[in-house]
Amino acid sequence: MQYRMKKFQLTSEQIDALLHDAKTGSFATINENGYPYAVGMHFIYFNNKIYLHGLPKGQKIDNIKRNSKVCFEVNELIGLLIANDDNPCNTNAEYNSVVILGNASLVEDINYKGEVLNKLVEKYTPEFIGKELPSNMVKGTAVIEIDIVECTGKYYK
Repeated sequence: MQYRMKKFQLTSEQIDALLHDAKTGSFATINENGYPYAVGMHFIYFNNKIYLHGLPKGQKIDNIKRNSKVCFEVNELIGLLIANDDNPCNTNAEYNSVVILGNASLVEDINYKGEVLNKLVEKYTPEFIGKELPSNMVKGTAVIEIDIVECTGKYYK
């Protein structure tokens, strides 16, 4: 672990708070040529797992089916810390970040998919809480579950 990581590590409570509050994260898979493929996505942190949703076809789905190892990252830029010495190199960022390594799979259970999608509705469009999701939309939406293998968080202030 990097020195900075040891000194500026988020607590598990701070990690949970950031994962619950952050609106987007970067989801990275490995493509067929062995290169990382990262895309920004909406997500929820639920039952100690990360859940994402999207189209049931595409590069991220193909990548998951080929190699379940993934990375998910969330960050929050709080502001810039500008030194009073007129040296732009002494500017730093105040931030919180979480990096998750895990294994991704597609949720197949239709009832659980619906539960996860309703949690996404609660987070992003609370005005629609309680409205039934159309079954064809639930069936036609891919829900990705990330089982967390390793989770680290750091901050700088």
